[in-house]
Amino acid sequence: KKNTLEGDMKINVAYPATGSQKCFEIDDDLKLRHFYEKRMAQETEADSLGDEWKGYIVRITGGNDKQGFAMKQGVLTNGRARLLLKKGQSCFRARRKGERKRKSVRGCIVDSNLSVLNLIVVKKGEQEIPGLTDKTQPRRLGPKRASKIRKLFNLSKDDDVRQYVIKRALPLKEGQDPKKQKFKAPKIQRLITPMVLQRKRHRLSLKKRRREKNREEESAYAKLLAQRVKEAKERKNERRRSSSMRRSRLSQSSETKK
Repeated sequence: KKNTLEGDMKINVAYPATGSQKCFEIDDDLKLRHFYEKRMAQETEADSLGDEWKGYIVRITGGNDKQGFAMKQGVLTNGRARLLLKKGQSCFRARRKGERKRKSVRGCIVDSNLSVLNLIVVKKGEQEIPGLTDKTQPRRLGPKRASKIRKLFNLSKDDDVRQYVIKRALPLKEGQDPKKQKFKAPKIQRLITPMVLQRKRHRLSLKKRRREKNREEESAYAKLLAQRVKEAKERKNERRRSSSMRRSRLSQSSETKK
């Protein structure tokens, strides 16, 4: 007797080495039983999916149940849970500042109630998977950061990164001359230019000036405070001398009266 699920489960497999991904529809419970009770981010063999998957190791990255609720890492159950989510957490997109919302999410444990299971190929097996490992999906955009461009073309610090930016050809309009083809290039991030160095020197000089100004104001305040303390001490001694002289005069006058 053939064991089947209530509905077909789809397995969405991605292969980062070629940038391609493919969705497989599997209706045999025996092939999927190997993934049950496994958690997200866990690596496992994919031999149970068929002979062509022999030697493949895949990582479970998520999935959705039959009602469309996504799996969430850290929720240790194979059912649903209602969690209070805030900005920065998965399965939630904040619309307002400080917003929190209680939402239903799927646990991180795989079971038969999922409709889609997402996998990533960690280790390739012996055979090619048609439509997944046998074709390369070209990257639409090249690297944008200066250090990543240097790494891609193996450049030194003396080479000009701006000459190696990968440009993208814009589609031609109807009746446009192919010679007037336009290209679009990204703005290079973290590029060290003379203007950047000048701004850095300016910031450092401002910081140095502020430090010196604070030091001068601190010494001036300490000098003023010492002067005020000295004046207060002199006033106190003056009051003491005047009071002692007054007492001595009073004592002398009383003695003369006697």
